[in-house]
Amino acid sequence: MSIEKDVVSRAIKGDGEAFAQLYRDYFDKIYRYVYLRCGNRAEAEDLTQEVFVKALEAIGSYRWRNLPFASWLFRIAHNHVIDQLRKQGKVERVELEDNIVVADEPNPALVAEERFEVEELRDKIKKLSPAQREVISLRFGAGFSTAEVSEALGKNTGTVKALQYNGIVALRKLMLGDSAQ
Repeated sequence: MSIEKDVVSRAIKGDGEAFAQLYRDYFDKIYRYVYLRCGNRAEAEDLTQEVFVKALEAIGSYRWRNLPFASWLFRIAHNHVIDQLRKQGKVERVELEDNIVVADEPNPALVAEERFEVEELRDKIKKLSPAQREVISLRFGAGFSTAEVSEALGKNTGTVKALQYNGIVALRKLMLGDSAQ
């Protein structure tokens, strides 16, 4: 039995330390994925916490199906982000977090420039097809391998590679189009 399968099995049986291990193993990946999708750090932190609460509530219904546990967890994250984005379409929101500069950060100008670049990239990613956005978010936001993305999305590896390639080409054109103006 693999280590991951053992930890998941223990978590299903109610072992809090096993679930804590899954939390530690996957929090950063889920957070990066969610942040890439929503673009606000505080909101991404809240949504990531909510994903793990949902996972904890549903862990008893998890069944091992020769897919990594991460696939199940990212499906929860994906559905939660989509629900949140739908709600935001109906509710006006005020963003304060991105305008606050923390005093202990090394160089406020560099931090501001980096945030601008991340926002610019996020805006360009929004222009990709939904399938390309999902693949790019999982590959580069969550750090998944092509095989892991394939398993998580239920698509074959060739399709994932094509979506990634076409998404990167489209992003490059979008980025270069802005710099030419």
